[in-house]
Amino acid sequence: MKFLIASDIHGSAYYCRLLKERVEAEAPDKVILLGDLLYHGARNPLPREYSTLGCADILNSMKDRLLCVKGNCDSEVDTLVLGFPIGADYCVLPLANGRTAVLTHGHNTPALLKKGDVLFNGHFHIPAFEERENCTYVNCGSVSIPKENSPHSYLILESVSLLWKEVENGNVFMRAEL
Repeated sequence: MKFLIASDIHGSAYYCRLLKERVEAEAPDKVILLGDLLYHGARNPLPREYSTLGCADILNSMKDRLLCVKGNCDSEVDTLVLGFPIGADYCVLPLANGRTAVLTHGHNTPALLKKGDVLFNGHFHIPAFEERENCTYVNCGSVSIPKENSPHSYLILESVSLLWKEVENGNVFMRAEL
């Protein structure tokens, strides 16, 4: 299966539209959103074309493809404008190589993480791939508010291959294998 994984849209209708274009171009089986969909949060600047309702409309147009987990900026009231669930703290998926992917926003790490698992998150807004003592850590970066001079990004997971891509043009800027 092919997954497009993205996080931290933070209500940017501009970058949400670009993400939808990438979804259409990439044609993934599922799109996994790792939280912080509509609100910018107290520590973040307002993103380009900040429009929570505009962003909700774009996301709702893709609702049949979406799997989502809740971020620290997501709230119960978001469910009033989103046509898909966002309340789960994490999602667990089997990977092609027999490993397990644990997908979460990143502000809370689930206790179920065990040695050999692959932890995917956003939250920190910095793309990353690190072998850690108890897991492989993968961060997809941020769609709308990247940090540390990283690009506006999303991640493609296909089999055991990871490709980090720029939201603006789909160009690959980082690769890894699980």
